[in-house]
Amino acid sequence: MEKTFEEVLKEQGILLHHTTGMSMAPLLRTGDAVAVVRCAGRMKKYDVPLYKRGNKYVLHRIIKVRKEDYVIRGDNCAEKEYGIRDADILGVATVFYRGEKEIRAEAVGYRLYARARVALFPLRMFCRRSRSFLGKCKRKLLKKQ
Repeated sequence: MEKTFEEVLKEQGILLHHTTGMSMAPLLRTGDAVAVVRCAGRMKKYDVPLYKRGNKYVLHRIIKVRKEDYVIRGDNCAEKEYGIRDADILGVATVFYRGEKEIRAEAVGYRLYARARVALFPLRMFCRRSRSFLGKCKRKLLKKQ
């Protein structure tokens, strides 16, 4: 029987796993790998915790630390997740692997990327909505012709 992520982290203190989905793109794509370690204490803004939502494991970025919980969002997601508590968090990502490239969470370049990704979210959403609106306008114009 295959061990759960919780069991692996408890026994070994580290979990190396391949990701699925695009919620953390462009940082992580399906098939990229991530190293997760058990965390001690409170998480910080920009950390990428591994937590469980229902029966699914989720790896998203903390965008706000609150007294009792965290506000979390995937880098490629529009919706925020509220109410993620310390008890829900299994570990924190410390290293990301994209093919042969290793990206360490404490590296200056990565830390700048994480801050920019969070700070530029409103601009990215504006661009996404503008593209959608312009696409609808274009389709309406083509329909009338």
